[in-house]
Amino acid sequence: MGTVIDAAIDGDLPDLICRVAAREGIGPDQAREAVLEGSMVFMRRGDHALGIGRDLCTRVNVNIGTSSTLVCPEEEVEKARVAERFGADTITDLSMGGDIRSIRESIFQATTVPLTTVPIYETAARVGLAGMTGEDLLSTIREQADCGISSMVLHFVDRKILALLEREERISGVVSKGGAMTCVYMHLNDQENPFIELFDEILGIFRRHDIVLSLGNTARGGGIHDGLGPALQEERQRNCALGRYARERGVQVIIEGAGGHVRYDRIAPLVRSYKKAAPFPLFVAGPLPTDIALGYDHVAGCAGAAAASAAGADYICSISPSEHLGLPGPDQVREGLIAFRIAAHIGDIVKYGKDAPDKEISLLRAGLDREGQFARALDEQRARELAGDTPDCSMCGDFCAIRLMKALMEKRRLKER
Repeated sequence: MGTVIDAAIDGDLPDLICRVAAREGIGPDQAREAVLEGSMVFMRRGDHALGIGRDLCTRVNVNIGTSSTLVCPEEEVEKARVAERFGADTITDLSMGGDIRSIRESIFQATTVPLTTVPIYETAARVGLAGMTGEDLLSTIREQADCGISSMVLHFVDRKILALLEREERISGVVSKGGAMTCVYMHLNDQENPFIELFDEILGIFRRHDIVLSLGNTARGGGIHDGLGPALQEERQRNCALGRYARERGVQVIIEGAGGHVRYDRIAPLVRSYKKAAPFPLFVAGPLPTDIALGYDHVAGCAGAAAASAAGADYICSISPSEHLGLPGPDQVREGLIAFRIAAHIGDIVKYGKDAPDKEISLLRAGLDREGQFARALDEQRARELAGDTPDCSMCGDFCAIRLMKALMEKRRLKER
């Protein structure tokens, strides 16, 4: 199978892509047009395909992976299983400790959804930032491409953006780990960003494997008082230009932006600025609209992600309760994912009017159909645990508003006969 863009140019998208689009009410011609303009991409993994972008439901990614200080391969595999079981559209493996290749292979074996990586993570973990070369980065990209990665995140911060970041005197500085690693590489080697210098060679690899290029968001803010200055604007402009260059060479593109920490009233305008600047699907990490939710950042993130999705974000990255605290376990991955699936659905109600599931649940509640509600819950197990062993909701007991009013209205109807 050739690339999705090649197929769109030829006027004949693969059946797999057409079926994926049709499930969301998108016809082949509409999907082809969106692929050609760059507003829709398709991540493929074997017989699985995922559409992201214009007119499609908001997608949700889950980050997993070891760190340099905490390595438990079995737990990472379990996190991947949990992510897929509870509805993640994609998984990103950010592993930086242990046998990364073996861990990635185990994640592949345990899942079917598209897998994303950040190649500089594995490269830095393997050879160290100080000794890393451009060829090391290319070697990692080639190897990850050969093993079936669907998308890769590369950060294209350059000297101009780095200078702007330094002048902004942010409270938190650069909080993008991949972006920070790239900046350190540039400083240690006194040279430009290696991903920019090797861009054409990288695009050749991506095109051969039809890998989606995700242009990273180095300039995102680490607190709501950071991140909306000239550096962010310059990065947006540069990423849009690089995205257009990549698309002209047959590579599908996603832009990361409007992520990190963004005050709530600034989220929608920021998202719209990205959508206005380029047609590419927008991937948002968070955003977090407040900095005080330590231990509950998945709740704060849900509020920010709902606003971002409603404003036009196509793809959001979940945040776990462990954000800013430590590496999440499977339970935290699950909590964060469910919160962000709620956010995605709220956004889709606003964007597309996709409120049919809400009406279905409302009808079940009105009918006091407890089992029906459980069966349609995003997390059925959690709903059942909270419901307890009582056959009916214990919140109101004998004074259930729905039951009382049903009895009253029935009496009134009988009296009127």
